[in-house]
Amino acid sequence: MQKPPLPVQNDNETFSPPYKLYNIGNNQPVTLGRFIEVIEQSLGKVAQKNFLPMQPGDVPTTYADVDALMQDVGFKPCTSIEEGISQFVAWYRDYYN
Repeated sequence: MQKPPLPVQNDNETFSPPYKLYNIGNNQPVTLGRFIEVIEQSLGKVAQKNFLPMQPGDVPTTYADVDALMQDVGFKPCTSIEEGISQFVAWYRDYYN
């Protein structure tokens, strides 16, 4: 399906970008602790953690909003954090020995 990006208004100028970027994720928030835990399991190592209070610029919750991807392309990612990190670690180890 070809669906060119809509024109964008920026500083009183309208332009049509030749591409569109999508935020791709599984649309489910994952805590940083769980993210680290899954990396530890995939690597077979325990991370050295230094717990600190929220720092300037930290956000309490973030996740990929894939609504535009689903609307424009008809694709909804469904890879779990466990599967995605496991596959990434396997690729990384293979690529970098």
